Amino acid sequence: MQAVALFGLLLLTLVVFRLPVLPSLQLLYEGALGDKFAVGRTLEKATPLLFTGLGMVVAWRAGAYNIGGEGQFVIGGLSGAWVAKIALGHVQPSGFLIAIILLFSCIGGGLWAGIAGWLQVKRGVEAVISTILLNFVALQALDWAIRGPLQQKARELPQTENLPDAMMLWRPDRQTDLHAGVILALLAAVGIFIYLFRTVGGYRLRLVGSSPGVARASRIPSDAVTVKAFLLSGALCGLAAGVEYTGAAGLIGNGFSQNWGFLGIPVALISGLHPLGAILGALYFGALLAGSENLGRFTESGPTIVYVVQSAAVLGFIAIGAIKRNAPAPMEAEA
Repeated sequence: MQAVALFGLLLLTLVVFRLPVLPSLQLLYEGALGDKFAVGRTLEKATPLLFTGLGMVVAWRAGAYNIGGEGQFVIGGLSGAWVAKIALGHVQPSGFLIAIILLFSCIGGGLWAGIAGWLQVKRGVEAVISTILLNFVALQALDWAIRGPLQQKARELPQTENLPDAMMLWRPDRQTDLHAGVILALLAAVGIFIYLFRTVGGYRLRLVGSSPGVARASRIPSDAVTVKAFLLSGALCGLAAGVEYTGAAGLIGNGFSQNWGFLGIPVALISGLHPLGAILGALYFGALLAGSENLGRFTESGPTIVYVVQSAAVLGFIAIGAIKRNAPAPMEAEA
């Protein structure tokens, strides 16, 4: 049902933009799935979307409305770049260093989200507000870092040094954009599914989000669960940055984050906040991003279509949720 709705939104968007529907769909398909290069682009773009989408799933399941995936992504990337800068001056590049970069990216993103979690449980600051504001702080930190301590030695451009090939994730085909980060993202989705639906900690997290009163009555430490949810959510967004850094970009500059943190929100919402459903959501929007690049070569719309479809999907999800909440119960309707 959701797939049909998303496809309908795409068709409606093409009509609103006054684009020929069938030729535009063909261009989108060719850019997303037309050949091995297109498939590689789709999977490469779906990877950070899946990580950040999973981060939103974890937080929102706990009733912690994290809107700060973008800031957590940025801080995660900067943490990984900081480790890379230190390591390159002392040890030889290796796969072990990739793991260290990814680890510190998780830590950086997690701690940044943890600030919002602490503010919510200790100071009563709504996470929606704090996470949004922390996004701006993170973006300013990015600009400062790439023009200061993390800037390349030549000081020619506001960006970090390029990572050597030995510190980049494995690619099955050097001609395409596909890298091993796709596997890590899928493993993360399975891991989050197991955690949420097969462990006591995941049950407590979901209970705190869905029935806080019941959680308190069951003597579940709701504040601790909320903070842990923020930490895990931020760690996933930070890991998205680490994978993007070591898998695709190879450096960090002003354009490092292409709104991956924000785009993870519709991925999570259209999946029904289910980690395995987020895989399909990330693939859909990844294909849409890759396809829109091809469409943009022949029209003036480009990636704008993606943001329109995502916005409409989120608004539709919110509207359906509101209708369900306000719908009368069966007994009330009969009365």
